[in-house]
Amino acid sequence: MEIALGRHLLGLEGFSLEQIELILRTTRFMKQINSRAIKKVPTLRGRTVLLFFHENSTRTRTSFELAAKRLSADTVSISASGSSLVKGETLLDTAMNLQAMAPDAIVIRHSSSGAPHFLARHLDCTVINGGDGMHEHPTQALLDIYTIQEHFGGLQGLKVAIIGDIIHSRVARSNILGLNTMGAEVYIYGPPTMMPNPPQSLGARVAASMEEALREAHVIMMLRVQKERDHDMLFPSEREYARCFGLNRRRLQLARPDAVVMHPGPTNRGLEISPEVADGVQSLILAQVNNGVALRMALLYLLMGDGESRRE
Repeated sequence: MEIALGRHLLGLEGFSLEQIELILRTTRFMKQINSRAIKKVPTLRGRTVLLFFHENSTRTRTSFELAAKRLSADTVSISASGSSLVKGETLLDTAMNLQAMAPDAIVIRHSSSGAPHFLARHLDCTVINGGDGMHEHPTQALLDIYTIQEHFGGLQGLKVAIIGDIIHSRVARSNILGLNTMGAEVYIYGPPTMMPNPPQSLGARVAASMEEALREAHVIMMLRVQKERDHDMLFPSEREYARCFGLNRRRLQLARPDAVVMHPGPTNRGLEISPEVADGVQSLILAQVNNGVALRMALLYLLMGDGESRRE
């Protein structure tokens, strides 16, 4: 049976188990390329990937650029401050002008939820969501799923606790969708002011306490406190947040002995996660970053390549 991803990657809603498994299998192959002395193959030679980042990014932007270059594609990077958006040009006009330059794919990160979907309706090239507002971050969730599978061998029946600023987290939304599809049991917990209303609306189990969320967890995924938002209205102080909702060595002992700790980055050390946990032997944070390049290589290949998985 042919498995198709379609032309774009806008989110994980509606993704099947077979589609995610195809991405994971391809990621394993791409990771082998990244382990070579010469980390380059001619797969996408002659193709152009445009990185259009309306919001700041280190990991996502850099890993997409490395992924494209390791597949021999050309890359062009554009930030909001370096585009005509600052002059009042609309997103559609900017995108149409970029399309006139004939890129093969656009990776977009935007502060507005739905921006990648908007571009996909108007552009002829492949559109990949690098994070849109508070909606989704599908490539982060896929690399998280790959990292968990790589460590445990599978996800069926694993307890995954996602803790922190749930309501503002596009990472949490995409991970809940993908983890549910893969058969994991997802629990969420955070300050009441940082939880959706109703909390069950995201499709995860809602823990009544930090202890319940962590107890017997296989995976603990801590979320960044988004300091760029008006967080002073959401919790009393950073010290109080760390005391009530931060992951430290003592709390980590509530989870299974073989539990792993994850974080999408950037981390606020001493706030949502203590340095000894972030740097500890149970941390997979740098493994997530490493796997991000291979995962994004896999997606570029599957969406832009000429393999059987691509569907026009």
